[in-house]
Amino acid sequence: MARPFSNDLRERVVDAVTGEGLSCRAAAKRFGIGISTAIDWVRRFRETGSAAPGQMGGHKPRKLSGPHRAWLLCRCRERDFTLHGLVAELSERGLKVDYRAVWTFVHEEGLSYKKRRWSPANGSGPTSPATGHDG
Repeated sequence: MARPFSNDLRERVVDAVTGEGLSCRAAAKRFGIGISTAIDWVRRFRETGSAAPGQMGGHKPRKLSGPHRAWLLCRCRERDFTLHGLVAELSERGLKVDYRAVWTFVHEEGLSYKKRRWSPANGSGPTSPATGHDG
């Protein structure tokens, strides 16, 4: 993600428009920025009194916390599970989460899971190519 322009540049552009009477287009050309950028900075200054940038990014709380976390921990310890199965069970409980959120939760909690159980039909064993039987 790109970094915001410096506050010094923002203040000089706003001062050129509000103090010197330049148009946003002329100020943008003078300082080598986009016209829409100059317009946005002047608008922000007029609305808030500052041309400083707003917050970029931030913390987003996890959905799998509180009672959902407690239920999921109990559920994972009761019996075998798959990640897709847990996503479906959480959806039935009214919590919409994606596969990656469940994977992250299981990984961070140190819970183990089996993607698929091995069965003789899945493996390659000593079979005869002609008959398909042991032999």
